[in-house]
Amino acid sequence: MNEQPPVLVTRRLAPGVVERLSAQLPATLHDSELPMSRRELLTAVRGRRALITTLDERVDAELLDAAGPGLEIVANHAVGYHNVDVAACAERGIAVTNTPGVLTAATADMAWALLLAATRRLGEGERLIRSGEPWAWAPTFMLGLELSGTQLGVLGMGRIGQAVARRAKGFDMPVRYHNRNPLPPEQAEGAEWLPLEQLLSTSTVLVVTCPLSEATRHLLDARRLALLPPGAVVVAMTAGIVDEEALAAALESGALFAAAVDNFEREPAVPAALLAQDRAVLAPHLGSATVRTRQAMGNLAVDNVLAVLAGKDPVTPVGR
Repeated sequence: MNEQPPVLVTRRLAPGVVERLSAQLPATLHDSELPMSRRELLTAVRGRRALITTLDERVDAELLDAAGPGLEIVANHAVGYHNVDVAACAERGIAVTNTPGVLTAATADMAWALLLAATRRLGEGERLIRSGEPWAWAPTFMLGLELSGTQLGVLGMGRIGQAVARRAKGFDMPVRYHNRNPLPPEQAEGAEWLPLEQLLSTSTVLVVTCPLSEATRHLLDARRLALLPPGAVVVAMTAGIVDEEALAAALESGALFAAAVDNFEREPAVPAALLAQDRAVLAPHLGSATVRTRQAMGNLAVDNVLAVLAGKDPVTPVGR
């Protein structure tokens, strides 16, 4: 029986990444933008020493058992790793890695793109033009919100949150933020730490960048969304933090001026109530979707695989 190539890549990656890996180690690529079925994945992992996974693959005890005792590393092609049972991997001595740092700028840029689209009603405007319906400029036509001088709240002041705050300086926007703990002043980008509910009650614009965990899942439920000032705008860059049904209800009632979402809790499904909101800007998980960033993410995952299979420490380990 022929042995499996040691590495399984569960999704098509950015140009040049798999070629670089394959030049050094035999690898099997699932050459598709769609994930494998669970049955296909459980079959494909058998006998592998390394997996390069995405957030769509659930890496749990069942998958680790299917892979067998030779599995040494799960290299997640993402900053997040809520799809990986880190404890189950640790019990088996399997390294888990992610791709932090390399997607910070692209994701922060996307947050601002969504914020501008939501506050200036660009989605509505483009849909109107494409519909062919008659329209005419008027002093009261499609009025949006001006950002200059507006209070920006950042929920989650990690690398991406800090990059969002840096960009706010160009819009003359004061920034406040919430983390579990205040940052050292040199990392806070001049922003003021506030308790969560105080941050919500004072943020005309709120950008959500904190990572998903059991502690943060649906952190922004209907009660907390109601704390935002009337006519506020919410930009959600992380799935699962904002209750999507509650967000749709706040838009429907007019409590929020607009919202933008880049990452959905049950991708690719989007709640019908949210799809029905004309003031919702909805993007298909594009935060890190630039050629440069996706290549950097893929190459960092490859770096981790090459290091671990060579008997070295992983470059960007998690859960250790």
